[in-house]
Amino acid sequence: MKTAFASVASYSQSKPVLQMGPILSARPERDPYPYLLVSGALSPEIAPALGADFPVIKKNGYLPLSLLERKGMFDALLRDLEGPEIAAMLSDKLGLELRDKPRMITVRKWSAGNDGRIHNDGAAKICTSLIYLNETWPEGDAGRLRVLRDENSFDSTVAEVPPVFGTFFAFKRTENSWHGHKPFTGERRVIQTTWLRSWDDFERKEKRGRFAFMLKKLLSSSY
Repeated sequence: MKTAFASVASYSQSKPVLQMGPILSARPERDPYPYLLVSGALSPEIAPALGADFPVIKKNGYLPLSLLERKGMFDALLRDLEGPEIAAMLSDKLGLELRDKPRMITVRKWSAGNDGRIHNDGAAKICTSLIYLNETWPEGDAGRLRVLRDENSFDSTVAEVPPVFGTFFAFKRTENSWHGHKPFTGERRVIQTTWLRSWDDFERKEKRGRFAFMLKKLLSSSY
């Protein structure tokens, strides 16, 4: 274990964990709303260390970062997601201004069958990015996020996001930024970064996330 942590420290000091090059060179799409889909945003060589340092989560849903342990390669990736470079790149790519906006990071390990329903984010959200951490994914379309033209069905799919290790997806929240995925039950590791309009929005969502966590904890013997 000591050797693994030494390797993590050496890697994170030499270069970012999040590979900025593929994100910088990716061409943004504008139809039906601005989004960016990138493969190879993480090097496969860090997958074992990142998996080992991923926090212990036993229930489905997104958890606020403030409730989770940060260590090793997981912490190194979070620091990249919290840094100014990714906010600047997405500002330029998606036609936004994120540099001065609060960002909330949430983490998912498990999906339930009722997750992923077609929806549009609320107006408090400006932009959302997702980085997937699953080394493998089953065949079929379950659990694969879709860019949609409307809220009516998955038949309006414009793009599909493979939830495999190193896939990076970001989109601008608009009045028609519909998205969702077909039901999937099981392990589905992803880190979500959301830029918000204001710190008031941040505090409100943080309190909501903590309340949901405490409620699940009360209803379960362990978390």
